[in-house]
Amino acid sequence: MPVKNRFAELLPEITAWRRDFHENPELLYEVHRTAARVAELCRDFGCDEVVEGIGRTGVVAVIRGKTDTAGRVVGLRADMDALPIIEATGLPYASKTPGKMHACGHDGHTAMLLGAAKYLAETRNFDGTVVCIFQPAEEGGGGGKAMVEDGLMERWNIAEVYGMHNQPGLPVGQFQIRPGPLMAAADQFEIKVTGKGGHAAKPHLSIDPMVISAQIILGLQTISSRIVDPLKQIVVSVCAISGDSPAHNVIPEVITMRGTVRTFDKDVRALAEEKLTAIATGIAATYGAVATVVYDRGYPATVNAAENTVHAVEVARAIAGAAGVNDDVAPQMGAEDFSYMLEERPGAYIFVGNGDTAGVHHPAYNFDDDAIPFGASWYAGMAEARMPAA
Repeated sequence: MPVKNRFAELLPEITAWRRDFHENPELLYEVHRTAARVAELCRDFGCDEVVEGIGRTGVVAVIRGKTDTAGRVVGLRADMDALPIIEATGLPYASKTPGKMHACGHDGHTAMLLGAAKYLAETRNFDGTVVCIFQPAEEGGGGGKAMVEDGLMERWNIAEVYGMHNQPGLPVGQFQIRPGPLMAAADQFEIKVTGKGGHAAKPHLSIDPMVISAQIILGLQTISSRIVDPLKQIVVSVCAISGDSPAHNVIPEVITMRGTVRTFDKDVRALAEEKLTAIATGIAATYGAVATVVYDRGYPATVNAAENTVHAVEVARAIAGAAGVNDDVAPQMGAEDFSYMLEERPGAYIFVGNGDTAGVHHPAYNFDDDAIPFGASWYAGMAEARMPAA
């Protein structure tokens, strides 16, 4: 079947919600206006329970089906926060807040889940309970973890959980997914190399942390090329380097490097942390310098459960047809904090096409409203498929 007819009817209304969110972007946990509007709409829909303040500013809306005493409880999640980017779309509904922009489509995700909530509250054509999860702080704040730590899964007895993200470059109306690792774990590191500063014309009297840092940067590349099994994916990137001297003729005392490590496998993640520290401190010591390493583990890998991926694919194919669903897409090195929810409960994360648009996190990005009926149909379809009415 194609998209649900109700979402074609609701498209102007859902689009209006989405564009309102786009005009009024909020960052991280400071999504007070967005969360309040989400809660207001869910109450207007007739959701049975609407709770604010989960994970600081998250919203949970509960919809009970025709019979919910013994039915399954399915969670559906969307993220609400924007990015600290200056918008360059020129749209009539562009951001009204300079320096903040919905450049990742979370406005679209929230609007699609709201559309699904409205439909499910109207029809209740399922036996069980739907828990709509509107999450703050996906963009680096770990809002998914905060909601989990606030008792999200236990409080509402969620049995399985599903999420979605738009995908620029994928035609509108199509879906992509895979079982197992879909998105990478994302860690950050800082390496501070302390040598001995001096005059650039007398390098023999100094311990040059710049040269040592260059050796460390090259050495870190052996983690992927010579230490980790070549059949397992890993990226080690040094992305920033800074010194404590602005002069052209002064060897600095300290050099600081910052970067990221991306992995899918937990053992590879642990090995990378161990070897990054060993390489940096070892190379520095060889030259008489000292390296200190701060390694922060970020979001874990987003791993789809095999069985739940099958269910997600079946619903996507019902909407887009077999040709419109790629169920073995290559994993991506980007990260997503829906991973924290998937660590707690089985579930799956899927991509929905956003068409030929600028990439996410780009100033010219815009969510394609034509994707709304497809995404909303998938959200609602997951509830109905996993909890079919008798």
